[in-house]
Amino acid sequence: MRESSAATGCRRAEALIRPINNAGIGTHGRFEEIDPEREQEEIMLNTAALVDLTHHFLPGMLERKDGVVVNVASMAAFAPCAYSAVYGATKAFVLSFSEALWAETRGRGVRVLTLCPGATDTGFFDAVGSRDMAAGSALSTPEKVVQAGFRGIDKGCSYIVDGRNNYLAALRLSRF
Repeated sequence: MRESSAATGCRRAEALIRPINNAGIGTHGRFEEIDPEREQEEIMLNTAALVDLTHHFLPGMLERKDGVVVNVASMAAFAPCAYSAVYGATKAFVLSFSEALWAETRGRGVRVLTLCPGATDTGFFDAVGSRDMAAGSALSTPEKVVQAGFRGIDKGCSYIVDGRNNYLAALRLSRF
């Protein structure tokens, strides 16, 4: 049976796609005061959707022996986050999951990178409703975060932290 031109087009388009799993939401406040439904949504988007998308794209990449998966975590991945417990836990999941995939795909033509930015000047803090999660740090720019991601991909890193101060903080915070 001949493949339709639409199916062929989809396969070709999929070969060009480099998923960047950047979707995420956060919550901030005392755990017992945060809407449990909102936190379930946070868990689903920050972890389950990322796993689903990776399941969708990774097999084709491995078959072609070519591809890059970028999963965006956060500095929150490196230590427990008071007042953002669920957010920090989901980002720790992203880091752990992605580093495991990095190890599984080594030498198979596919690169997996976890991008761990610190506080970045986006609409994230407005959506959360608090700038307290930035912990008083200077905000990076999206452009600098993207540049860090490209450096990490080029170097074959399992993860990269945006900014020298963030990198040093991650080393201090890391329990691994």
